[in-house]
Amino acid sequence: MAKNIKGTTPSGFKFEISERRLSNYELLELLGEVDEGNGQAFPKVLKLLFGEEQAKAFKDHLREEDGIVPTDKLAEELKAVFNTVQELKKS
Repeated sequence: MAKNIKGTTPSGFKFEISERRLSNYELLELLGEVDEGNGQAFPKVLKLLFGEEQAKAFKDHLREEDGIVPTDKLAEELKAVFNTVQELKKS
């Protein structure tokens, strides 16, 4: 059974991701697309990383009063998630 990694982003979003999701090759492909500047891959990255329900909660957590989810905030928080995962895997 896959181990779950739990953490909290700088803005306070609590997440839980299975190691199985992190070892998904398709996630790696999409992250490569994001690195190459394809921002359209973000929605798929969120769904593969978090699953539908947690991805929605993540976006809702970042949603501002006017209903907008700023892409810069989303990218920053997503980077924090991956940094947290890296640190937790080392320990």
